[in-house]
Amino acid sequence: MNDLIDDEGAGSAGNAPEFTVSEISGAVKRTVEGAFAHVRVRGEVGRLSRPRSGHIYLDLKDDRSVLASVVWKGVSARLAHQPEEGMEVIASGRLTTFPGQSKYQLVIDDIRPAGAGALMAMLEKRKKALAAEGLFDEARKKPLPFLPEVIGVVTSPSGAVIRDILHRLRDRFPRKVLIWPVAVQGERCAPEVANAIRGFNAMTPGGPLPRPDLLIVARGGGSLEDLWGFNEEAVVRAAADSGIPLISAVGHETDTTLIDHASDYRAPTPTGAAEKAVPVRLDMLNWLRQQDGILTRAITSGLAARTQRVRDVGRALPRPEALLEAPRQRLDLAALRLAPALKGRTQEARARLDRLAARLDPALERAVASKRLDLGRSAGRLSPARLGALVREGRRTLDRWQLDPQRLAARTSQMEEGLRTNATRFAQVAETSVARRRDQLAGLDRLRQTLGYTQTLARGYAVIRSGEAVLTQKAEAEAHPALEIEFSDGRMGVTPTGAALKAATKRPTKKVEPGGGQGSLF
Repeated sequence: MNDLIDDEGAGSAGNAPEFTVSEISGAVKRTVEGAFAHVRVRGEVGRLSRPRSGHIYLDLKDDRSVLASVVWKGVSARLAHQPEEGMEVIASGRLTTFPGQSKYQLVIDDIRPAGAGALMAMLEKRKKALAAEGLFDEARKKPLPFLPEVIGVVTSPSGAVIRDILHRLRDRFPRKVLIWPVAVQGERCAPEVANAIRGFNAMTPGGPLPRPDLLIVARGGGSLEDLWGFNEEAVVRAAADSGIPLISAVGHETDTTLIDHASDYRAPTPTGAAEKAVPVRLDMLNWLRQQDGILTRAITSGLAARTQRVRDVGRALPRPEALLEAPRQRLDLAALRLAPALKGRTQEARARLDRLAARLDPALERAVASKRLDLGRSAGRLSPARLGALVREGRRTLDRWQLDPQRLAARTSQMEEGLRTNATRFAQVAETSVARRRDQLAGLDRLRQTLGYTQTLARGYAVIRSGEAVLTQKAEAEAHPALEIEFSDGRMGVTPTGAALKAATKRPTKKVEPGGGQGSLF
């Protein structure tokens, strides 16, 4: 037995084939992949990392073991549910080895939450994380426009949802509708919905395609898995960042998704979203008619009250004629006093001028006599010899001017220039003086016309005369047999009748100066 053992031990040590490390690793790899070509593993997601390459590295674990796993970049983009740490999942794939580190791992082709409980747990965790960022705050929500011109709808173009929305809008208040077709479930749902919301917001106002004033994200009812695309973080962030007010109408009234919390308004159904988007046109027309009636009645009653108020106030005001009676009377009295005052002022000025002229004549005669004496004395001092010398000096000066033509021409030019200058200045002064005196004369004439009694005649008054005497009393008029009345456009003779004729033979005519003896204003 010992010999056999020795022979067997020696044989096994000497006859065993030798493998390289790569050969052993390849054999193990083929064995593992052949035995576990397709497996489904249930476990909890442990350590998870997402490098820049786009792959996902994670651990699946239970209470006793850990299984390293990897999701390649191409598979990760197609997953309906992205794995999260602490999430219980069912992963499908194949086992393989990683010779570089002598370990095995699971290459995942699909990963799903392990039942509705896992989905709800992940949903609640995601909801708390997004709420902590403030994406669900009421302060972020924007008011919906009362009557949007253009409504953008993000939904499937082939379902009953879009037909219900269009029908409801047409019944309530027809508006322009832009439809952005998207998948409302499956792997393409979340990215397409997020891109649609951002696409509507990227439209330029006033461009060839009008930018919506309101967005509606709509989908019919379904299971939690069917509606999961509207719980994805990309969709929630797109809804929260939307500059256009957004209505969420995903599922039926009992269905709740994360986009409902991030939207500006949650509608229980797609039909309810259409009802919230626009008012009822007939209700608005009825309201306008009511407001028009209220406004008409208010304006009518207001005008009536103000008209009555104006009438009441008008009764308390004095008549315009009464307001002008006293000023007119004062003006007439002033006009009657003005003519005598001007006449007296003129006579006074004329007398003062005569007095000054009387004093001026002797002074002028004395001055002229004095100048004549001075001239006589000066003539006496001019002897013939002196006159001859002055004549000779003047002739020499004249000869010098004649002998110097240039100087003579310059002097002549200078004198002509001075003459023209003086003539221009004289013309300007004369024109200014004449204009000033014309203005003064025009002002005096206007003053004469304003203060004269003819202006008073133009306002309806008359002057009664007997010859050249102005009569201002009734008794005076009765004492004259013939009177003359002066109006604004001429004079007319009248003859008193009755008692006036008898009185005319008994009482002499009394001459009254114009103005009624009021005295001078000056």
